[in-house]
Formats: sequence, structure tokens, C-alpha cells
Amino acid sequence: MSEPALVALRGASFAYEDGPTVLSGLDFAIHEGRALALLGRNGSGKTTLMRLLSGGLRPREGRLTLEGRPVGYDRKGLTRLRTTVQLVVQDPDDQLFAASVSQDVSFGPLNLGLPDAEVRARVDEALAALDITALADRPTHLLSYGQRKRTAIAGAVAMRPRVLILDEPTAGLDPDGQERLLATLAGLRATGTTVVMATHDVDLALRWADDAALLTPSGAHTGPTAEMLARTDLLGQAGLRLPWGVPAARLLRANGLLAEDAAGPRTAEDLAAFAGAVAPPHG
Repeated sequence: MSEPALVALRGASFAYEDGPTVLSGLDFAIHEGRALALLGRNGSGKTTLMRLLSGGLRPREGRLTLEGRPVGYDRKGLTRLRTTVQLVVQDPDDQLFAASVSQDVSFGPLNLGLPDAEVRARVDEALAALDITALADRPTHLLSYGQRKRTAIAGAVAMRPRVLILDEPTAGLDPDGQERLLATLAGLRATGTTVVMATHDVDLALRWADDAALLTPSGAHTGPTAEMLARTDLLGQAGLRLPWGVPAARLLRANGLLAEDAAGPRTAEDLAAFAGAVAPPHG
């Protein structure tokens, strides 16, 4: 990609106190407008990487840049970063703490010192984006798991970040909840938010992401999703299996049913529609 990275780690290393090195000499970039899936085995450093990108952790070596400028870890620098990048952790109960949904979603904008009218506008906008306007006054402890997930994401969206980083956002959701969340993320992307999703679900990554980053012991390997998720060598290093859509596309191409440069099926519905289109007539 030729355009400069919106957010990037360069030569970044990190180790927790009295622990082994988690990341070493890592180069990682987020490009504006690209949906990015972050994949890797448990313990590969995905959560550490996300916290480094959002300013929750500071690299021991290397640097974090925002639009090419090094990020400062003073109040001014972190405010600049956190109004650009927001992280939503996997468990919403680690993020929700206020009495009601609207109070929780308003916390970030209030901390920015925004006028009350601006805070209300941001809260209303975030609740609408996550389709939880009707829950504004609901006590957070009475929410379902899926509603808590949406509220946690709304709190990040209310900061109007350019980059939204989500740690396993579909974990624990039923199929309908997953579909609703993906529709919400599509809406956020349409309004200009760049979304990064950490996931173990290679089929979801193939379906959803423009680019995939595989976190392996040799570093992060990033590229177009279909290309990266066909790399069985890197998938093995990352502790991941091949998504079903990759061999399905190979089979279609081998039988002359899909052009070499055409995108393969990304969902079961894609494959069913394709199969229907090429099925021989009866009679």
C-alpha cells in the first residue's frame, strides 16, 4: 500500500514486568479505510498489540506513530491518540461501569471536557449507530450479553474515533447477534471509521476483512485477506486452519467455473448462489 499508515508501530518490543518478551521488533500498520482482521493463536500477543496501538501500553523499544508523527505519552499525546483510536475489549463487563447505558456511553466525551450539548449529540449518535437507542435509560446490569457488547462499542463510538479496534467482538454472540453486529460495523465503515477486529474465526475474517494480519513467532504478516488466508505455512505458524472458502474457490477454478482473477465465495450463501447460477438445466 502506497498511502502512509494512519497508525503504526515500528520496531516495537514489549515484555510485561518479570515476564518473557511478548513482541519483539514488530512492524505493524493500520491503513485508513481498510477493514483489518488480526489473527493468531492464544498467547501470540494480539491483546498486547491492540493495547500498544491504543496507548494502553507503551513499547519498551520502538515507537508508535499517528499519521507519521511519534505519539507522546503525556496527557496531550495520549488525548490525541485516544480521540483517534479506541479499543473495545473482549469482555464488556471489563468496560462497563456506569449505572445506565447513556451514562456509560457519555463517559468518554465528558472526559474530553466537551459541552453538554455536544456530549448529548455524541451519545445519541452512538446509541443510534449501535441500534440501542431504546436502551438509553436501561441499567447496565439488566442488559443481555449482546446488549452489553453493543453498549461497550457505543462508548468507543461516542469518541468518534477514526480507528475502532475490537477484541473478539463476535465471541459469545448467537448467529443473529453476529449478523446484527456485522451490519453495525458496515454502517460505521460507511461513515468513515476504520475497523480492526481480532478474531480466531478464519471464516469470518475471509468474509469480512479487506486485509488480514497473521501474528506469528516471526512477526506480523499482512496482506489481502484471500491471499493471506491461503498461506498454509503462515496459518500453521499462527495456529489457524484454512478457511473453507479458500479450497472452495480452488475447486471452482480447477473446474473452470471461476476465473483466476475473480473473488471466490466468502459465505455459504455466496456458494449457494454461485452453485445455482451454474447448475445444469433439468429435463
